[in-house]
Order: sequence, then C-alpha cells, then structure tokens
Amino acid sequence: MSETSRTLLPEGLRDVLPPDAGFESDVVERLKRQFAANGYALVQPPLVEFEDSLLSGVGTALSSRIFRMLDPVSHKTLGVRADITTQTARIAATRLAANPRPLRLGYAGQVLRVKGSQLEPERQFTQAGIELIGAESGAADVEVILVIAEALAALGVEGVSVDLALPTLVPAILAAQAPANTERLRAALDHKDVAEIKAAGGVAAATLTTLVEASGSYAEAAARISKLMLPPAAKAEWQKLVDVADAVRAAAPALTLTVDAVENRGFEYHTGITFSVFARNSQRELGRGGRYRLTHGHGGEAATGATLLVDALLSAVPRGQSAKRLFAPVATERAAILAWQEKGWCVVAGLAKTNEDKAEARRLECSHVLLGNEAKEI
Repeated sequence: MSETSRTLLPEGLRDVLPPDAGFESDVVERLKRQFAANGYALVQPPLVEFEDSLLSGVGTALSSRIFRMLDPVSHKTLGVRADITTQTARIAATRLAANPRPLRLGYAGQVLRVKGSQLEPERQFTQAGIELIGAESGAADVEVILVIAEALAALGVEGVSVDLALPTLVPAILAAQAPANTERLRAALDHKDVAEIKAAGGVAAATLTTLVEASGSYAEAAARISKLMLPPAAKAEWQKLVDVADAVRAAAPALTLTVDAVENRGFEYHTGITFSVFARNSQRELGRGGRYRLTHGHGGEAATGATLLVDALLSAVPRGQSAKRLFAPVATERAAILAWQEKGWCVVAGLAKTNEDKAEARRLECSHVLLGNEAKEI
C-alpha cells in the first residue's frame, strides 16, 4: 500500500494541522468564555449515546444523519451525535429537570454526520452554542440573538446579520384558508416560486405571494406585512416576531436584521421564531437557532437556543498575531524558559547542542533566539 493511500481519509473528513488547529481551539475557548459571561454553564455530553436516547424528543428529526453501531457491552444500538442541541435538551429535561428555570446551558464539541451537503460538505465539524430553557416569553429569543451577535462581535467578525424566520406563520395561514394543494404549495414556497404559488395557493395566494416578495430588510418587510389581512392565529404569530425584532433593534441598533417569512427548511422541530446568522466576509451560514419545546416526556418545556458552526465561522474571524517564537539553546535552564513564557512568548527548547543556534532557530521557524538573557531577532 502506498503512503498516499494509507493517509487518505473518508469524504468529508480531514486532518486539521498547525496553525489552523490552534486557531480553532482559541476561537472555541473565546466563545465559551463569552457564553459563560452571560450565565450559560458548560455541559459536555458524550460523543456516543444509545440510539433511542439520541433520537428522542427534538432529536427525532436527525434520524437520517447519525452513524449507528452495535455496543459490544450492552448489545444495544449506539448512535454518534450529529447535533449537540438535542443532547443538551435531553440533559435539561432529565439530569437537570429540578434545576431552577430559566436554565442557561452552553456547549462546544465535535459532531459527525452520515453525509454533508453541497453548502456544508464537512461530515465532522465543531459546534458551539447556547440553550435557554424554561422561558416562554420573547425576551428569551431576544437574549439568545443578542448573546450570539455579541459573541461574534467579540471575535472581530464584521458585518453580522441575523435573518429571522417564522415556520409557524405559513401553517397558521393555510389552516385558516385551507388551499387544496398544500404539498404543491409548500414546495413552491420553499423555492420562492411566485408563479407556482399563485397557481396553487387559492385564496391564500395573494397573502403568500406578499410574504415571499417582502423577504429582505426587516423594516421594509414589517411595513409590507403589517398591511396584510392575516387570519387571527397568523397575525398573533407575526406579532411575536415583530416584538422580538423591535427589542433586538433597540438593544443593538447596528445589527442588521432581515426576514424570510416563509422559510422553514432546516427548522423541522422548531415551534416559533427561528434565525440564521451570516457575516459580510463569509459565503456560508455561520449558525442558526430558534424556539422549540423539550419533548423528553417532561411536559413540552419551552426552550430557545442557537448553534454556531465553527468551521464556517473561522473564515470570518480575523487572525491576530501569533505568539513570538523564541528558540532556547539546549543549555537554557527551565526557570528561564518559564520566565519567557510568562511574558507571552512561545519557547521552543533545543534538544541537542548545535554549532549555530540562529540557524537552528530558523529551521524550527522561530523569530528570535535566546542569547544570554536577551531575545535576539534573527
């Protein structure tokens, strides 16, 4: 077997090498600190769980995404997690069921999926996120959006925008106006096909067409949609989004808000306002979140949360200067090495005597060499 064939990895999996691995680790740690500063306590669910536990409650929608295997100890089927949100929901509904509400939990870790998508080809990637559990009011949605936006700002991500959606709005309209071709209409809405919506929508066609055409800036969308004669249930759902959006704008006026009032793809288990996060310098979605209910047999507790896709996020985070690398010749005392590390240097210790310390420092990609008690630039 050739060296190349021995190092091939399955599609969608990759080695992360220096300095990228260190950069990703730093970004994740900074996110966790930002979450903790807002009261979100860290949980660390296992990578693998029993399949029936992993797919219970809100995890049901992920059945086609998980890898399965037989546990040689219990002889039960195990699943490798494809999403940490569902595990956090399980922990909240079981292990932390007696903890005071609202419950704030944060997480970060790797997930694995059976296959990637065209936009997200990675099958293994890092998630970091928060869940706010036990709060029915729109204030919870506002907090989660603001914490995520502020975390991205703290990382230096520029041009952050939040695209709001409301998967409950279209069903409320259809329930009141009952068009005959619901499946055909839903497909047309997913593709934003106005001609097909008009053909299949019946009496709801005009309303649904306006919702599609109003997608974009929140201020403009709100102005157009407020003029629609929505059924009472749909009007109540839309007002929830307006209340949340207005509160977010009041707290963070510089944050760009947009609306897609008919989007529901990828939000299968959500029960209220949802959102996707983007940034000016990234072509990919950086994260998503929204309102859902815990359904692990604990009364359908209200929850809202958000997950950031760290792999996508990395391209939008500016890279700061890495620590200066100092080469310490083999005879350097350990106390001296520790002293330079305390000053913020990365110290690479020599392991053998060389005739030319500067040349060895260059070979080991160091910018400075320790000569006596001074760091000399090479």
